[in-house]
Amino acid sequence: VQLVESGGGLVQAGGSLRLSCAASGSTFGITAMGWYRQAPGKQRELLATITSSSGTTNYADSVKGRFTISRDNAKNTMYLQMNSLKPEDTAIYYCNAKKLGWRTVTDYWGQGTQVTVSS
Repeated sequence: VQLVESGGGLVQAGGSLRLSCAASGSTFGITAMGWYRQAPGKQRELLATITSSSGTTNYADSVKGRFTISRDNAKNTMYLQMNSLKPEDTAIYYCNAKKLGWRTVTDYWGQGTQVTVSS
């Protein structure tokens, strides 16, 4: 599975960005996808997840009400709509896919996309 993020950039506080994560390769068996971020000197933080079957979503408290995760199964693409951005949202954003195998779950990661929010 290959994951490629896009859509990052520089935005002013209060602005919006939409990130995309395109999945390719052997995508059969992906059970869920999610967005993470990592700011300098901090641990990687889980932001939102979405299941492949039902589209059930979950959000971290830090982004609930501001970020929306969605997917387009026909395009094998996941999105993160980010509104009301704050300087503390500045980080590298990564997409993740969890693929179910025989008694295993394998994590796949994209290369990351930088989001910078200026005050």
